[in-house]
Amino acid sequence: MSVRVVGVNTPEIAAFLGGFPPFDALPPDELAAVAAAAEARRYAAGENILVEDAQPAQHLFVVREGSVELLHEEEVVDILEPGESFGHPSLLTGMAPAFTVRAHEDTTCYLMPREAAMQVLGRPAGTGYVAATLRERLTRTGHTVHALPPVSTVSVGDLLRRAPVFCDGDTAISQAARVMTENGVSAILIREDGRITIVTDAQLRERVLAQELSPENTIASVAMPAVTVGPEYLAVDAIVEMLDAGADHLVVLDRRTGALGLLAAADLLGLASRSPFALRHALLRARDDDELVETAAHLRQLLLALIDADLPPEKVGRVLSLQVDTLTTRLIDFATARHGPAPAPWAWLQLGSAARREFTLGSDQENALAFADSGDRAVNDVYFERLASDVNGGLARCGFQPDANQVLARNRLWRMSQPEWLRVFEECLESPDESHLIRATVAFDFRHAAGGLEVVPPLVAVLRRASDYPDFIRQLARSASAFRPPLGFRGTLTVGRKDGERGRLDIKRGGAVPIANLARFHALANGVTISATLDRLVAAQELGALDADTATGLREAFAVVSRIRLAHHAAQVEAGAPIDNLVDPADLAPLARNELREAFRVVAHAQKQLSVYVPLGL
Repeated sequence: MSVRVVGVNTPEIAAFLGGFPPFDALPPDELAAVAAAAEARRYAAGENILVEDAQPAQHLFVVREGSVELLHEEEVVDILEPGESFGHPSLLTGMAPAFTVRAHEDTTCYLMPREAAMQVLGRPAGTGYVAATLRERLTRTGHTVHALPPVSTVSVGDLLRRAPVFCDGDTAISQAARVMTENGVSAILIREDGRITIVTDAQLRERVLAQELSPENTIASVAMPAVTVGPEYLAVDAIVEMLDAGADHLVVLDRRTGALGLLAAADLLGLASRSPFALRHALLRARDDDELVETAAHLRQLLLALIDADLPPEKVGRVLSLQVDTLTTRLIDFATARHGPAPAPWAWLQLGSAARREFTLGSDQENALAFADSGDRAVNDVYFERLASDVNGGLARCGFQPDANQVLARNRLWRMSQPEWLRVFEECLESPDESHLIRATVAFDFRHAAGGLEVVPPLVAVLRRASDYPDFIRQLARSASAFRPPLGFRGTLTVGRKDGERGRLDIKRGGAVPIANLARFHALANGVTISATLDRLVAAQELGALDADTATGLREAFAVVSRIRLAHHAAQVEAGAPIDNLVDPADLAPLARNELREAFRVVAHAQKQLSVYVPLGL
């Protein structure tokens, strides 16, 4: 139940709101008026604030402390952090909310009534904010939905092996425990007053032994309501029900014939690791770093399930990128719980393959952090260094190794204020020396993953001007050919000779990276600001910057390289080996070797075409 918070004051509210859009565009007197009209309310973890397709919003909400989940059809689309607003589309239109908004943890929000909200949203900055957030949230909904394919269609009824064991509610605890032991079950059901309750062996240990309850008490005295689902329920959905209820057993119940059976968490554990939907829910509900790391270990089995389901490589990359976003969000939650609220608005940026939604289990973590240029700079930097270090360290524990060049938010070079980021982006275009060019090839593939700082629009505005800087375009063309595909003089596949790579080729460095570099070049040279490699190639073709044969060839080459890379990772998962990107061509089927050779030839040809930008050669 929401609780109105007393004791907040108008200057405090104004100071907070003034750090975030669209409030940051208000004159001081208007900001003070809006703050004076606001009230603070506290919501308990799991409490619904707005409900999809229910009553229209009556307020504009701003998260003050904690975080809220944005859900569409019960799937978490986004996590809104302090400073982010919600409720404005419903408030403006008078229509039902398009999303459910639920407190992800104990959360405090500022609420502005309609009249005050219209003062903010009716200004140009407010209108722009409404449009931008609507676009971003609809885009995230699409990415989330498409990144959670139904890998498993097994129903809970298919998993039942035996009838449930019942006892009367007045049975002594000691007798009920004997019945459980004799029948080899981990839970027993009680039918009482038209409802079904349950007692598990874990409950007996916790409520009887730990609390020194007499074994002669009735079993009904320790029973709990049972989580029930129908036999047609998909097993992956049942896992979510179990997670949401904090239960370790569920009852399969037929409305006409009664209880059909009982399933324990162990019966569903294998399925949980093979469902993107269930795994993401488990990650979001992890209670601490250790539980998150344990749950993240299921990503290896998820990869096998995605490949078994014959998903195309681009969808596998999207699934894994979404899971990494979820891990990052949860690690940020833990970090802010340890270090307290952030002293300034901030944004966590995914870089590299995670930004392009092309992440694999063989990808390094690359990320950055931007924060508002407000408050005490020294305090900001200390806080965000701690937060970033926690997140980078947590991702490493989850199996994603830090980038070898330390492209990490904990590194001061990749953790800056918003004005500094804008200056860096502009310097990359104006002075494309080697260091700036290296930074551009990483930082220009970015995606906002968390935080309330609106850093994306100004950075994208800089990228749109890239084609106005011919020196930058020429240097970018050179870098797009810096990583040559591993082909010999006669077009044969070449392998490494150094220790660690002997007899194998690096399919990431020799295949995935050159294609991504080519796509980035053609995108930036033509004002395209999207990040995904395949989307960049399509856009470049539609703009006439790439001929159809080259664009199609590069897309097909990317699919071949990605498919072989993912199959290599899957083989390493099955063998229990560490994940790498080193492929032995001798291990490939003849057709796969030929496809890879042809893919590399397409890349080499596309690189050669760039000589028009660098007349003196590459």
